[in-house]
Amino acid sequence: MQWTASKVMNKAFVKEPEGDADDDELQDAPLPPGSRNYLTPAGYAALRAELARLMTEERPAMVQVVSWAASNGDRSENGDYHYGKKRLREIDRRMRFLTKRLEIAEVVDPALQPNRDHVFFGATVTYTDTAGVDHTVTIVGIDEAEPLNGKISWISPVARALTKARVGDVVTLRTPGGIEDLDILEISYPPA
Repeated sequence: MQWTASKVMNKAFVKEPEGDADDDELQDAPLPPGSRNYLTPAGYAALRAELARLMTEERPAMVQVVSWAASNGDRSENGDYHYGKKRLREIDRRMRFLTKRLEIAEVVDPALQPNRDHVFFGATVTYTDTAGVDHTVTIVGIDEAEPLNGKISWISPVARALTKARVGDVVTLRTPGGIEDLDILEISYPPA
């Protein structure tokens, strides 16, 4: 078979990239090299529930929309078809991400923490910052962190500063704005 310039050129314009270039977008919370993906039991359950919902509800519904849109004929100007295909790629990407994260997850139940007078993973800590403002945070896994709701990742600077501290300790937090002292007021864990 002889390849002409037009055949090679057409193939070049049609061929899609090997991987999804957008996979890195979902990696907004990468794990530190050599560390484990610690999760609380609630965080693990939430990720599993999201994966199940994507697999059993969202993806099948979107496949149905794409199938319906494809049956309408010309796909070149079919917005439902193009949006549906894009959304399917997003769903598949998120499912791959969740599957990988759940495979490497290590569930740590903070209720079983024997050393309850120190700050470790799963602890809820109340502290006072240098300005005298009280803050209450719970140290959770990377995939379940919600800083605006008081759930901070165990790799965050605040969590690292608090780790292993006791009530009454003053720990040092290095921030871009300078050094800040945090006074530990209370440490609690879920009941066993």
